[in-house]
Amino acid sequence: MDADAYLAESASLVDRFLDARLPAPAEPPAALHGAMRHLLFPGGKRLRPALAFAACEAAGAPREAALPIAAAVELIHTYSLVHDDLPCMDDDAERRGRPTVHVAFGEAVAVLAGDALQAEAFAILGEAAEADGGPLVLRDLAASVGSRGLVGGQADDLAFEAGHGDVDALESIHRRKTAALIRAAVTGGARLGRADGPRAAALARFGERVGLAFQIADDLLDRDAGEPSSYVALCGADAARRRAEALLDEALTEIEDWGERAEPLRELARFAVRRNR
Repeated sequence: MDADAYLAESASLVDRFLDARLPAPAEPPAALHGAMRHLLFPGGKRLRPALAFAACEAAGAPREAALPIAAAVELIHTYSLVHDDLPCMDDDAERRGRPTVHVAFGEAVAVLAGDALQAEAFAILGEAAEADGGPLVLRDLAASVGSRGLVGGQADDLAFEAGHGDVDALESIHRRKTAALIRAAVTGGARLGRADGPRAAALARFGERVGLAFQIADDLLDRDAGEPSSYVALCGADAARRRAEALLDEALTEIEDWGERAEPLRELARFAVRRNR
């Protein structure tokens, strides 16, 4: 399976859904709606939606069944980036080759755009909650985002960058900031694909490990940036690569007997960890 082709197909599917779902940029309040779309389109590789689709297919359902969670996780991911870029957080002026949202639209509008993207994510899942597994998907995504998930991880990341933390603290941050949302994408796709309890649990473990390995891979790609909250900064590049590969092996073991239907999920996991080496 070609991971790049699968990612492109997945991105096209989720982008069409999101474009139709979000308010048009000219709809009042126009600045807010333009800011919501600014970082969402064009997006990145849409890895999280692709993982949701692949998990749904691994469970034996068509990937379209996972559209609600695929769209929701991409909205949550984008909201988190909008807020991470703010002057009170990482204070970034550019992302994906374009001005960040607060640079293009102002800080207050950027905060509100992030809030609105998060609200839209839960609105989409709320509408899908009557489907089999829908309430659990909604619960899992909310848990991945809150104070015990992404938001709490960001709070600890700010403290870590101030010089308070070690490798265990860093891994805890990465599990919440990055791995929790990837786990929610994978398990959400599986649940909407009507995976049974044991399979959903196996995919939760798979998603957790892939998410953590993905963040370590990001640290390796950004190792010249001087980030203090980085595996490379704390352990060195060689140790970081070994840790990422070990996590990938553990993840693939969870689905090694799942047959051909799980091959897209395996290839996406390998891509996430080994990209651009």
